Amino acid sequence: MSSNSFGKLFTVTTFGESHGPAIGCVVDGCPPGLSIAPEDFRRDLDRRATGKTRHTSARRETDDIEILSGVFEGRTTGTPIGLLIRNTDARSKDYGSIAEQFRPGHADYSYWQKYGLRDPRGGGRSSARETTMRVAAGVIAKKWLAERFGVVVRGFMSQIGEVVPNAYDLAVVEGNPFFWPDAAQVAELETYMDALRKSGDSVGARVDVIADNVPPGWGEPIYGKLDGELAAALMSINAVKGVEIGDGFASVASKGSAHRDEISLRGFASNHAGGILGGISTGQQLRCSTAFKPTSSLRLPGRSVDIHGNEVDVITTGRHDPCVGIRATPICEAMVALVLIDQALRHRAQCGDVGTITPRIPADPGFDRHESGHDD
Repeated sequence: MSSNSFGKLFTVTTFGESHGPAIGCVVDGCPPGLSIAPEDFRRDLDRRATGKTRHTSARRETDDIEILSGVFEGRTTGTPIGLLIRNTDARSKDYGSIAEQFRPGHADYSYWQKYGLRDPRGGGRSSARETTMRVAAGVIAKKWLAERFGVVVRGFMSQIGEVVPNAYDLAVVEGNPFFWPDAAQVAELETYMDALRKSGDSVGARVDVIADNVPPGWGEPIYGKLDGELAAALMSINAVKGVEIGDGFASVASKGSAHRDEISLRGFASNHAGGILGGISTGQQLRCSTAFKPTSSLRLPGRSVDIHGNEVDVITTGRHDPCVGIRATPICEAMVALVLIDQALRHRAQCGDVGTITPRIPADPGFDRHESGHDD
């Protein structure tokens, strides 16, 4: 299997399977001198973890990270950083009955046709367990971006099924299990998810990520566009079926006179482009949105076939998320941060000494859902 590495200068290679002995990653290209300790990873790993609420999979992994290399006396050395997390709560027996069946909506069939074999335990390499190491690598990227440029990457859930927030307050996002920006709706979501879980069905979700203080100039035309690499990074996450930058598909219904982000020396009048023009950052708030399909592992029977070509009804038992998007916010944040640090290092290498006579245009005032058109 190829394509397990991400990035050009700041690269991340992940390895391991959902029910294997461990998962891990190698982070290469991290600048030296960054302070890193195991406790730095705890917050984001806990935000992604299962078993924290009744609305996610009951699998309980400790996610204790081991730093194997690349850090000496608490600081990065510039050499490859090896990170490892041991799996402690895999329950492979739950997958015995479907070892020869292709679960509808999963990667079982496509993996089988490509490789001629697959690891059915928890989805193997296609499991969302793999994203744990993306989050770990993202911790390093976030810390360097914040210390070097003041860049802050934040995410939140902007839709679960047909439910959308009535208000957007990022201060309340970390205070509920849904990363939801409207505290008044959390009880409604609890009821909604309880009913969904009891029915045995699942639902999709949408996660938004914003990045503040991204300097202008990051991104490389034509095939290294910042928005193109963000889209590729977010699309690489399990269950993702769509990515928008800025207004995204809502731009289709806009008129150019309204959509173009007019400029004055006081700042940009709007941010419909999501902080990126021509594939290069403008200095405005970077905005992207990711759509997650409903979980395919259901207690409801679904038609499929087995490896011998027999038609079967598949019922998935075990521990699964009724909405994979609930744990996706830190994953999306990590992928955005990994793109940004890679682009920052590439920009520094080629254009670090470039200056212009044009004054830097101030960023827009900040996140405004109504102005962006996302409230439609």
